Amino acid sequence: MPSLFVIQGRDQGKRFELENGTAQIGRDSNNTIKLHDTEVSRNHARIKVTDEGSEWIDDGSSNGSFVNSLRVTNQQLKSGDRIQIGRTLMIYTGPTKAPATAAGDAVGIVGKKQNDSRIIKSISQEEGSQLLGSFENDESPWLARARSNLQIMYRTALAVSHTLDIDQLLERIMELIFEWVDADRGCVMLVDRETDALIPKVRRDRKDETSENKLEISKTILDYVRANREGVLTSNARDDERWDMAASIVKLGVREAICVPMQGRYDMVGIIYIDTFTPPEVSLQNPGKNKFSEEHLKLMVAIGHQAALAVEDTSYYSAMMQAERLAAVGQTIASLSHHIKNILQGIRGGSYLIEEGLKADDAEITRKGWGIVERNQDRISKLVMDMLTFSKEREPDLSPNDINEVVRDVAELMQSRASEMNVALEVAVDETMPILTFDAEGIHRAILNIVTNAIDASSELEDRKGKVIIATSLDTEAQTVHIQVTDNGTGIGPDSIDKIFTVFESNKGNRGTGLGLPVSKKVVQEHSGEIRVDSVLNQGSTFTITLPAIYPEPRATTEIPLD
Repeated sequence: MPSLFVIQGRDQGKRFELENGTAQIGRDSNNTIKLHDTEVSRNHARIKVTDEGSEWIDDGSSNGSFVNSLRVTNQQLKSGDRIQIGRTLMIYTGPTKAPATAAGDAVGIVGKKQNDSRIIKSISQEEGSQLLGSFENDESPWLARARSNLQIMYRTALAVSHTLDIDQLLERIMELIFEWVDADRGCVMLVDRETDALIPKVRRDRKDETSENKLEISKTILDYVRANREGVLTSNARDDERWDMAASIVKLGVREAICVPMQGRYDMVGIIYIDTFTPPEVSLQNPGKNKFSEEHLKLMVAIGHQAALAVEDTSYYSAMMQAERLAAVGQTIASLSHHIKNILQGIRGGSYLIEEGLKADDAEITRKGWGIVERNQDRISKLVMDMLTFSKEREPDLSPNDINEVVRDVAELMQSRASEMNVALEVAVDETMPILTFDAEGIHRAILNIVTNAIDASSELEDRKGKVIIATSLDTEAQTVHIQVTDNGTGIGPDSIDKIFTVFESNKGNRGTGLGLPVSKKVVQEHSGEIRVDSVLNQGSTFTITLPAIYPEPRATTEIPLD
């Protein structure tokens, strides 16, 4: 499905899916796509989507619409087009069309044949990278310089690909620039998308000058670089024989600077500035000799482009993460609200019965109402405990415990629920089970959640009585302990079995929270164990928890000397 993804602006991270038809875009709430951007018109534009493609139509907006930096009124969109309206930058993604010959049909992986090719040489990435650093003594200066620049760009690309933090990224870029270019001072400035101003992010001084020594940059140079998207090389020395160079140099010295744009795929994201200072006495000894050359300028333009791509990728990744977090929060709130609403309705119904029973002095109605309230209190308590268990990173509280005792306690706790639902609950433990080291509370909750699901699944049978068996066994050879919960319930279909451990996925309708099995899996994994499910639709399911059998360490004994 085609979509618009906002990568810059107040709505950064939002994705708008586009269905066939016309979607209105603007600031007004009646728009299909509402943007929180004061520079976007109330009804800014439309996007018309058909099976043949998508067309952008500007509705006479004040600030216009720009597709790939060109102002347009009507424009047929291609996947990857960048659309700028106001301060909002969006990427259009079109529907993916399968190639005429699918890759799966055109490429085949075959087994070993008699005439198979054989490997005659292999090298690692590190060895391959050494090619960029090797120089022959008889190389021409041009080839040596080209190879050196290639090595610099290779190392720049590696450096910017190893971090997703923009501040760390910019620090690393400036560090590499000072390693390769003989600069005295430098800084990186990024464009603030809200104010359009350049904000300094990183400053570096080769001589460790204090921050009190302010780095002053010509606004004329910055404006030129931003307007023309070109790098510039400047110097305050004059190529004029009539200029009294000696007198001026003695007083001022020579300051050279390079200022380049950080031009990315979609826009200019910032500027890199470096400069160097030649003291007066050095300038007098080597008049007319500059530290910076056109080669340095070309190299800095290339580095600026690499840095801009990295900043864009990092911003895009951050926006994607933000969108995923917001989606997860929205899903969590929606799911919890739904379950809490059902629980509150149950409590309200029970409270009504209690009130009616008290009015009529009818103990039976009162007890019935209290039973409903109590069950819903248990539900809200279980929901809260599952939320805490799932959301909190924790190490298991390991101590010597009896796994059979934990299983019996779960069975005793669930016996009344099973009886109410006409389900037989049985326990078949391995009586030879030794005392083992595990988190009794965590494993208790993991088993409890599985048994609850098993009872619910077995209570829906019409042709036979429900039955749930909790069993334990010890594999001495593999040094593992197994807890099996088997039911003869409705079973789990092939389409659902891969989703049962996903948060908020539930087959119980209003009765389930979708947290029980994910919590069980998390607890088991915290014990370095695994949980497996085997199920046949309309026949039943078996959940098997496998844990490492960790024996308690023997207690140290202290010998008491005899008198």
